[in-house]
Amino acid sequence: MQPIVDGSTRIFAILGDPIGQVKSPAQVTASLRARSRNAILVPLHVTSKDFEDVVRALKVIHNLDGLVITVPHKFTAFQHCERATERAAFLQAVNVMRRSRSGAWEGDMCDGQGFVDAILQKGGVLTGKRAFLLGAGGAGSAIGYALLEAGVAELSIRDIDQMRQSDLAGKLRRRFGDRVTEVGPNPDEFDIVANATPAGMEDVQNCPIDPDRLRPTMIVGDVVTATGETTLIRAAGSIGCIWSTGHDMYRALQETMVDFLLSAD
Repeated sequence: MQPIVDGSTRIFAILGDPIGQVKSPAQVTASLRARSRNAILVPLHVTSKDFEDVVRALKVIHNLDGLVITVPHKFTAFQHCERATERAAFLQAVNVMRRSRSGAWEGDMCDGQGFVDAILQKGGVLTGKRAFLLGAGGAGSAIGYALLEAGVAELSIRDIDQMRQSDLAGKLRRRFGDRVTEVGPNPDEFDIVANATPAGMEDVQNCPIDPDRLRPTMIVGDVVTATGETTLIRAAGSIGCIWSTGHDMYRALQETMVDFLLSAD
């Protein structure tokens, strides 16, 4: 049965730039419908230049109950939250926001938990492993935090933006100490490769590392939700690695996001 869209419909919106690649509007709407909610998730293409004005306008729409935040707005969106979960407050980034019963906007950052859960669901073991994280943006920050919380022995971070790389390493080091380092271009000595960059999103042939450096004992995770497997995932699968795609990550975190959206205090 299709959701009834009328004056009683509750609205959620996902904000990003670009937005055409996201599959979550249909999937989250289906999850809301499965929970007997007359609600819909609407995709909105919002540039960084317009983000502040758009969010301020959306927050005064009374039948809009929550926002899903995607690239590149996760840090900026945190500034629009009156309250946040511990992990979101630590990272100062959110990927989901809800209006509480009191009217205050609350945020959470569950990208990292989705990444970790997807690997665990594939049979990967994280405790005691050495992890190589590519990308220190919103998703990368959340994934680094979640991997350390899950018990990796070491997290090494690489980003093309050296300042962003150092900022994330410093932030995580304040919580997790010398388990956090910065690293050069090669993943050879690590047990886990986590791609949190957009490499492969528009061109699946674009690989963030030399795929010949992968080993069969590695765990490889990719945040990219491209159509078809990226070069990184194909290379990992071809040599027997445990691997997880951006779609696997999204499936793992979708219900966590919906739980948060519907659980206002």
